[in-house]
Amino acid sequence: MTVELIPLTGIPEIGEGDDVAAAVLAAAGAAGVAWQDGDVLVVTHKVVSKAEGRVVPVTDDAGYRRLAEEEAVAVVRRRGDLVIAQTRHGFICANAGVDRSNAVPGTAVLLPLDPDRSAHRIRMRILQDTGVDVPVIISDTFGRPWRRGLTDVAIGISGMAAVLDLKGTTDATGRELHVTEIAVADEIAAAADLVMGKAAAIPAAVVRGVAWPAGSGRATDLVRPAAEDLFR
Repeated sequence: MTVELIPLTGIPEIGEGDDVAAAVLAAAGAAGVAWQDGDVLVVTHKVVSKAEGRVVPVTDDAGYRRLAEEEAVAVVRRRGDLVIAQTRHGFICANAGVDRSNAVPGTAVLLPLDPDRSAHRIRMRILQDTGVDVPVIISDTFGRPWRRGLTDVAIGISGMAAVLDLKGTTDATGRELHVTEIAVADEIAAAADLVMGKAAAIPAAVVRGVAWPAGSGRATDLVRPAAEDLFR
């Protein structure tokens, strides 16, 4: 299997009320990208949040910390100014997803209210315009317990399952798998970030060649329930 990562360049700065799906379609057309069955579109949440008006003024660090507290439904850990919090969506992340990177100075960008619905709207627009049903992932950058560095993960999904459940199948040696679940949506989001980057102003990419699992997944399918979490 060969996987291709196609950055969609030329998407302009997105503001409140802008049509993200139209911008993606225009960028794909300008780049000569013909949508194919099996493609997956990954869009960073920043452009979705900006289009949906999820940008708020923040004048200083204290205001930023207050905003993170307001966006959190629970604080999981706190160390100095860093807060690891649970968002209203159920995600566990730094500062409840409130971010000042790639935002106009004096503002912060919040997570979309319903990233799955945002992904679904983009997917339906692409299907309407092209006739190709392309799964859509809304991505964000998260840290990870036990490991340094950041990676992109899926916070919104439409048109595919979030997790490939291999329980009951066998490995290459014939051993039955009892607990193996593959976070395919997160893997696709992370792969797309390799060609989008944090400072390249490329907020979308097409991932081609992945055998993604069929289904109607939600991003919360990737969140480990508290009862299964040994560290909460």
